[in-house]
Order: sequence, then C-alpha cells, then structure tokens
Amino acid sequence: MHIADIAQTRYTTKAFDPSRKLSADQAQQIETLLRFAPSSTNAQPWHFVIASSDEGKARLADTFAGGHAYNEPKVRNASHVVVLCTRQAISEEHLQTVLAQEQRDGRFANEEARTGQHKGRSHFVNLHRFERRDAQHWADKQAYIALGFLLLGAATLGVDACPIEGFDQGAVDAALGLRERGLSSAVVVALGFRSDADFNAKLPKSRLPADQVITRI
Repeated sequence: MHIADIAQTRYTTKAFDPSRKLSADQAQQIETLLRFAPSSTNAQPWHFVIASSDEGKARLADTFAGGHAYNEPKVRNASHVVVLCTRQAISEEHLQTVLAQEQRDGRFANEEARTGQHKGRSHFVNLHRFERRDAQHWADKQAYIALGFLLLGAATLGVDACPIEGFDQGAVDAALGLRERGLSSAVVVALGFRSDADFNAKLPKSRLPADQVITRI
C-alpha cells in the first residue's frame, strides 16, 4: 500500500478494543518513530511517556474527569497511551547532551563542524528564548512534528490512533510528576485497535477539495 493510500484510509479512532494489544515489535517501532522524528536544528526538546500497563493507563485515565470525561474510555481501553511532553526550558545542559550524542554518532568531520553546529542551534534556541519569547510554544511545535510522524507511522503498522488535546494539562503533569522533571504535557495519543463500537470507522473520510487547500505556482 502506498503512503497516500494510508493517509486516505487512516482515521481518528473513537473507541478501542481493550482485549487487543500491540505486539512487542509494534511497540518497539512506535518508540523508534518517536525517537527519530525530526525537530528544528535537531534540538529534540521533548520527552515521551508511554503507558501500557493497566496501572499506568489508569493513572492517566483518572485525570480525565469533568469536561474531559468523554476521552477517558479511549485512554483506559487503548493498548498504549503516549504523552508527548516538551521541556520547560531548552537548557545549555540539554544542548550539550544533544551535541555529545551527535559526536558519538559521527556527525562531525572535525572540531570546527562541531562548534558550528552548536553555535547555529544555540542561535535559534536563544532567538525563541530571548527575542521572540516563545520557547515553550516553539518546543510544542516540535512535539507536533513527532505527533504527525506517530500518527502516519502507526497506520503503516496497522495500529489505530486517536490524538487527544482534550485533557487537563495540570492534572496530567501532576499525575506523572512532569513538572518536577522540567517537562510539560503537550498532547496525548491513544494507540490500539478499533472496537466494533467505533462509530467513526463507518463514516466516510471528508476533506476539502485539493483546489481549495493547495496552490500550485
């Protein structure tokens, strides 16, 4: 199946079959998709919390109360739930960690290349930190690149997914102890396999026509 076919057939799953679980291989590939998603200047300002145990999913599901209760069954019945988090600050320590990993992975021909990479990445990080003052928003945008990778990649694995923005960020952060780790939750994704109760599976996909959303020049 071509990737364009997958894009046209995947959809947001509204109800999961709690009896079906991702295989160990599928779960490992999901982790690989997240780790290898691109980010601006390869800053990787993210962390991913993956809940697959009943206890882990319940800890998350318990935060979906009140106005977000409609999403609670998705979290509880999914096989795996990913919380895509961003760093509250892209610190010099983090930048040095990324740089050291690039060094180990052989990305620098010499010290000049290493210094240039760090200087360039620091420039953009500081641009968002001090001038534009939108560093957290910039980091969230990188997390959404990873989200796109995850949704399309999961579909290629035959795994259903539901991205979730309807959650209490403060409650999720508290339940997972994120703020103490310098992290904030950005978006949640439930992964698993659709149940027969999933009404969205029976509906046709709907998008605006190409000539309304694409300009060719």
